[in-house]
Amino acid sequence: MSLIATEKVPDALGHFGEYGGRYVPETLMHPLQELEQEYLRAQRDPEFQREFEYYLREFCGRPTPLYFAERLTRELGGAKIYLKREDLLHTGAHKINNSIGQILLARRMGKTRIIAETGAGQHGVATATVAAMFGLKCVIYMGAVDCERQALNVYRMKMLGAEVVSVKAGQQTLKEAINEAMRDWVTNVRSTHYILGTAYGAHPYPLMVRNFQRVIGDEARRQIQEKEGRLPNLLVACVGGGSNAIGLFYPFLNDDSVRMVGVEAGGEGITAGRHAARFQGGSLGVLQGTRSYLLQDEFGQVQLTHSVSAGLDYAAVGPEHAWLRDHGRAEYTYATDDKALAAFTRLARLEGIIPALESSHAIAEVIQRAPKMDPSDLIIVNLSGRGDKDVAQVATKLSLTMPV
Repeated sequence: MSLIATEKVPDALGHFGEYGGRYVPETLMHPLQELEQEYLRAQRDPEFQREFEYYLREFCGRPTPLYFAERLTRELGGAKIYLKREDLLHTGAHKINNSIGQILLARRMGKTRIIAETGAGQHGVATATVAAMFGLKCVIYMGAVDCERQALNVYRMKMLGAEVVSVKAGQQTLKEAINEAMRDWVTNVRSTHYILGTAYGAHPYPLMVRNFQRVIGDEARRQIQEKEGRLPNLLVACVGGGSNAIGLFYPFLNDDSVRMVGVEAGGEGITAGRHAARFQGGSLGVLQGTRSYLLQDEFGQVQLTHSVSAGLDYAAVGPEHAWLRDHGRAEYTYATDDKALAAFTRLARLEGIIPALESSHAIAEVIQRAPKMDPSDLIIVNLSGRGDKDVAQVATKLSLTMPV
């Protein structure tokens, strides 16, 4: 979009306007600067880029299809709906794109140990997968509540050889898992690389994760032009920290005709402690290394959050999303638990695709918008992950009988 100079953000200190930056203990300043320098060298290194593209193609399964959801389109009426099928990647979600990129950086820096946080478990599985592939030690921090509701992914991580640490502090979800991972990193910084899983945290993580995930939007842009001969009218993606959304949005930011909608977790409604919609009920603050919108009370204490989807159950949002919202380049809304669950079931029964609960929030927004659009309009929704991990939880929520 001509009104915003996307090539100038973040600046050299990691700021997206007033957002972003590097708010960390002095102990972490040097490793973050080292990581930034290595990443910038890798960006300019054709050999690193070839290696990254090789593993994305041969190991992860890229490119992913851009699939025309014919029955969903027909039932809703209105716009033509395409699904960007990140659920078909190895490990079942977009998270592997970033994990591959970061572990290649870790090897360049001579790190022998990998740590990560995870909410829904997909980033944990992706990190455990790449650590196993390259023979590095791996520890994954996961809130105790998330361990319970995402038990399948806990088993997957352990089968891949990772140690899974169940975090019992605080709300026992993603925020606490990040806290523990950061404590670990401070203690073991010489040998350890922290593969942060979303477009959040201290610089250079928001920049780095966005650039590893932009392959989603780069592919979608080529694919929609091949299929339809033009760009889409609307992009839709769920937003927790925001990596799958910024990965889809970024290659389209300078196309004025393409609207973008990020969908946060509305939980049980916009009441304090019962949702994770930062732009609906949040304010500007600093959390876990960066400045952005977060859910906090009048004294700056981080509020409780809730979402049926563990991956969206987080108190803050990535700084680039806050910057895009301020500039009016992207719109941010929310879907409640009930709407996400309804979308989960509807996509499964209409298209034979079981989406992750996180992705179901984006599908819920498409269900609202598509009927109000013209049949000639095109929507791309990022199906960021598959819902195998969520089936037992959804069955309980909807009182379905699970097979014995």
